[in-house]
This record gives sequence, structure tokens and C-alpha cells, in this order.
Amino acid sequence: MDSYATVKTQTVEADNGITYAYRDLGEDSAAQPLVLLQHFRGNLDNWDPALVDTLAAGRRVITFDNRGVGATTGTAPNTVAAMAEDAIAFITALGLTTVDLLGFSLGSFVAQEIALIRPNLVRRIVLASAAPQGASGIHGWSPDVVAAVGGQTASAEGYVSIFFTKPENATAAGRVFGTRTEGHDAPVTWPTVTAQYDAITRWGIPNHALLQRVQGITQPVFVANGDSDPMILPRYTHLLAGLLPDATTKIYPDAAHGFLFQHHEQFAADVAAFLDR
Repeated sequence: MDSYATVKTQTVEADNGITYAYRDLGEDSAAQPLVLLQHFRGNLDNWDPALVDTLAAGRRVITFDNRGVGATTGTAPNTVAAMAEDAIAFITALGLTTVDLLGFSLGSFVAQEIALIRPNLVRRIVLASAAPQGASGIHGWSPDVVAAVGGQTASAEGYVSIFFTKPENATAAGRVFGTRTEGHDAPVTWPTVTAQYDAITRWGIPNHALLQRVQGITQPVFVANGDSDPMILPRYTHLLAGLLPDATTKIYPDAAHGFLFQHHEQFAADVAAFLDR
């Protein structure tokens, strides 16, 4: 099997006129394909190859750039609902009729919307560093988080400070930033970053009536986070899981926003056990 660090980037044109860049790893099997939905200002290169390789050991795993992100064409939308519609268009363009979803951070918001908009498309859902729409306290990030990852120029140092609790836990950052030696994805542009942050901010406008929406997600859901995530605090993991009809929760120790990269072997094992249950 190829490694995510070397697998080629492919493209597919959807009915919405957008050409999506994606990477496809693992073998078709009895398991549903697992589609990964990326975090704020991330592109294809910002998935940890060790995590993706481990996930793909037992199933087909697909990563992609949504509209306006990386090498995908078009302009990035500024609402989570529009991002979900675009993701559905991509999945449909691949000819897939049922998938499992793994959404990370912003991608976890998009995964929730996909399940609400097109429930028959989704079998099971993994939500990493997630929060429900309208919850109190998620309307924008704290100043230190914005300073670290929200500026016009992103830095590896800022990424590490938010994704990991301490330097010795940040070995995964080296895999994300340094493993791929050729065929890099196009950088995420500032207009795309701005649109994504607007979408995240809209998602966080306090509105407790919107919390009822997630009760429409009837698929089994695995909700996970690190115990020290400064971007999406662990209490929102518990809030979301409590609202969902069928949820399993896990909090990973001594870990921040990038817990799934830091604990990639355990997280991948937990995901596989959940999806195969």
C-alpha cells in the first residue's frame, strides 16, 4: 500500500463545476470509504501521514480540498452549510453512495451539516475537536489562539503551540510539515482563511435553539478531543455527545487540538473499532 506521504493527488470535476483535488489511499473492502474533512486553513498536506496510513490499513481513506482550498477550484464559502453542500458534491462526483465521515475541527462542523442535509449518504461519523452550532462560548477564539493560527502568515510555531501541550508531544508536527518531499498541495490563500474564519464565527453565534438540530443526527457518532484543547474546549465534546442520540465519547490525555496526531495509533485503533462495531 502507498503511504499518504507519497500518494499522488488526483482531481475530479463535480456537477457544480468545481474541480476537487483529493488523495485516495487504502483498498476497497467491505468497510465503507472514510472521507476526511480538514481543519481551519488546512489543505491536503496538513493531514498526519502516520494517522492516515494507519486508518487506511483496513479501509479506503479519502482526503480532499473543499471549494477554494488548496488546489481545488472556486471561491471558499463563508458558511458551514455551503461547505457541506460542496463536500456532498465532491463525494457524489466520486460515485460514492454511502460513506463514513471523520471531521476535524472546522471539518467536524461540516460533517454535522452533511449528516443533517444528506443523512442517507452517511453511515457513521467521527467528530474530532467538535462543538455543536449555537453553543455559548464558541463565538470566536481567544486572543492567544487567534494570534497563533489566525494571522495572515501561518507559522509552524503557532501551529505547535495550539495543537500540542508541550514540545515533546509535538513529534507529529514534524510528520505533517516535513514528510512529503514532492507533489505538495497549493497553499491556502488569505481570502480562503478569512472565509473559513467567518464560517466558524457564524457557527458559534450563541443560539440555544440550534442545539436541537443535532438531534437529527441519528447515526452512531464517536466524539473525541484532547483534555487541553484551547481552540474547542473539551466541555463542548461532552455537550455535543449529550445532545446526539447515539454518541460515544473519549478524551485523550495530555493533549491539545492535535490529539489525533499526537495519539495517532490509539486514535486510529479507536476509530477502526467504532466504524467496525
